[in-house]
Amino acid sequence: MFPWNLFPVNKDTKKMMQQVKPEEIDKYVKNIMGQMIPQHMQGMMNPQEYMQGFGNQASPDVQTSTLPSSVFETHDHVYVRVAIKKEEWLKEMKLYHTSNQMIIEHIPELNDKHTITLPALVRKKGTTANFKEGTLEIKIPKNVDMQFSEIDVTEI
Repeated sequence: MFPWNLFPVNKDTKKMMQQVKPEEIDKYVKNIMGQMIPQHMQGMMNPQEYMQGFGNQASPDVQTSTLPSSVFETHDHVYVRVAIKKEEWLKEMKLYHTSNQMIIEHIPELNDKHTITLPALVRKKGTTANFKEGTLEIKIPKNVDMQFSEIDVTEI
């Protein structure tokens, strides 16, 4: 049995903890952390400050999709719907997909490239695209990967 009488919490500790203000605890923790962490690394404590130094790391010709689009999946397919403002875009655009991304090139400008992450792995073949009422709907069959590999765990 655990010797609870040796545990450092007693009635006095409980009273003391009820009197402590959350602002005081926050100030104390920040003060201690400020003393322990070197000055040049203190931006790492706040992720927003830390990431400001990096800026936008995406290459200028590749961007996460700014096209109005939606992605959803059913049991058998992944659907990508993209709003097309001008029907002329259909003649200019190029569509590609990998096992987990849809890539749309040349719209709205010729050098634009948009990448849309898919929610599931998809097959290489069987993709269809239909345009109706200003919306391009791309239907991609899902890849059902039922290959399991057993991993042996050895004791060290």
